[in-house]
Amino acid sequence: MNAVVSLKPIDKSKRKKNPQNVGYIYIMPWIVGLLVFQLAPLIASFGYSFTDYSIVGQTHFVGFKNYITAFTEDVNFLKSLRVTLIYVFTAVPVKLIMAMTMALILNSKLRAINIFRTAFYLPSIMGASVAVAILWRFMFMKTGYVNVLLQSAGLEPVDWMGAPVSALITIALITVWQFGSSMVLYLAALKQVPAELYESALLDGAGPISRFFKITIPTISPVIFFTIVMQLILGFQDFTAPMLVTGGGPNKATYLYGLMLYDNAFRFFKMGYAAALSWVLFIIIIAVTVVIFRFSNVMVYYQDDGDKR
Repeated sequence: MNAVVSLKPIDKSKRKKNPQNVGYIYIMPWIVGLLVFQLAPLIASFGYSFTDYSIVGQTHFVGFKNYITAFTEDVNFLKSLRVTLIYVFTAVPVKLIMAMTMALILNSKLRAINIFRTAFYLPSIMGASVAVAILWRFMFMKTGYVNVLLQSAGLEPVDWMGAPVSALITIALITVWQFGSSMVLYLAALKQVPAELYESALLDGAGPISRFFKITIPTISPVIFFTIVMQLILGFQDFTAPMLVTGGGPNKATYLYGLMLYDNAFRFFKMGYAAALSWVLFIIIIAVTVVIFRFSNVMVYYQDDGDKR
């Protein structure tokens, strides 16, 4: 007696792939990039910071010697750190003030306003490039365009890169010039401010300055807080301008931390020491960020169901 085997159709629903697996496939390039190009170098640099690694020759474990050397023996460390703090806490506030000012102007209803918005945003795209840094150097040299304009106005030319204060101002101006990204964020935030708030303030007789400080600033304060944190982090890592415009001079007046780190790593081949310097900078940035967040409750106003906290 022959057995009859019945073949049932396979339920296709059981063969459906998990949608999460498809998502993992799409983000796999990002995960690989994160692990290979960010996380792995981060861990490696931490390990190298406790060694005398110099690319060539043998590597030996030296413990905390690199960190101790930075704070006790390296005269350039404290000097570059002081210059960097002055640079960051001078250039970043001016940059954000410029961004806010231009955002307020571009928020008005003007003819061809989109053209002006694009024009003011372009420096943020080109500002960190090598070509712009070299152009900046030619503009501020003794016979550059800036001094030509000063002389045409009857003023004395300035040795921009020959004096410590003017040299630091010169590279800070590049940072200030790149206010476009913050300006776009402020402009988007200004568009979200409810118009009825301004209308109520007008009925109460509030002037433009009062409306700005009592309505505009509190309403967009989360965006302001975000730009302050991000721009401070970027400012501590600045490298292109001091490297190409002033070379760290005169008398190391523009010898920012990033330039000192680069010199130790790629000029003196003190890779282990440079790794330690990079982790010191990382801790400084974390500390500054934590301090700013501690004051966030007085800097940022969130409105939830009519209550501010």
